[in-house]
Amino acid sequence: MNIVIVCADGKEPRAGYLRQQDGQKVKFVADPDSASRAESSCNESYVYARPDDISDVGVSWTETLHQYNETPGDNPLGLLPAWELYSEPIYETYEYLARKHGTEHLYILSGAWGLISATFLTPMYNITFSTGKHVKPYQRRKAEDCYGNFCRLPANTVEPVVFFGGLAYVKFFCSLTSDIKAERYIFHKSHDAPSAPGCQPRKFKPKHRGVWYYECARAFIDGNISL
Repeated sequence: MNIVIVCADGKEPRAGYLRQQDGQKVKFVADPDSASRAESSCNESYVYARPDDISDVGVSWTETLHQYNETPGDNPLGLLPAWELYSEPIYETYEYLARKHGTEHLYILSGAWGLISATFLTPMYNITFSTGKHVKPYQRRKAEDCYGNFCRLPANTVEPVVFFGGLAYVKFFCSLTSDIKAERYIFHKSHDAPSAPGCQPRKFKPKHRGVWYYECARAFIDGNISL
C-alpha cells in the first residue's frame, strides 16, 4: 500500500534552506515579488523564488534540489526528510509508521515540489494550493502554475495508492499520478465525489473538528476505516 498525505502549512523551525552560492537563504513562494514587498520588514534577509526559477548556478531550483538528493548522506544545509518537515500532528503518526514499517511506501504531496517520498530532503518553503483565509496571496499557487514537479512514486508500482488531501489538491494528485497503473483511491467528505479521473472515490465522515483529511488518514492508519 502506498500512502500519500498532503503537505501541511506548519513547518519545523529547525528546517534548512537551499542557499545561493553567497550563502543567502532561498525562501520558496508562489509570487516572489509580492513576498519580497510583504516581508520587507523581516529581520532576516531572504532570496525569494519559485521552484522553477533559475538559480544562481544556471539551473532551476527544482533541478538543484534533485541534485542535492542524489547524495542524501551529504546534507550540509540541514534539509529535513519530508516526513520530518511538517509540524501537523498527523506527521507524528507518519513518523511512527516510518520508524515501525519503513518509509518505502510513504509519500507526501507538496504544493511546491509535487509527489515526493517521505525521505526526500526538503527545504523550507511556503507554497500551497489552499484558498483558506490564513493563506497570504504570495503563498497561493494557481492551478495553472507548472513547477516541473517531481513524481517520486514509481510508475510501475503494483501497490494501491491511497491519497488523503483536500479538494484543492485532488486535481494535482491525479495529474502527477496519471501514468501509474496501480489502483488509486481518494477519500473525500463531500456528498458528491470530486472529479478524479482514473481514481476510485471513498467517502469519509469526520467525527471531530479540525482538518478532516488528517483525521481520515489517522483512522486509516489505525485500521478504523479501510478501502
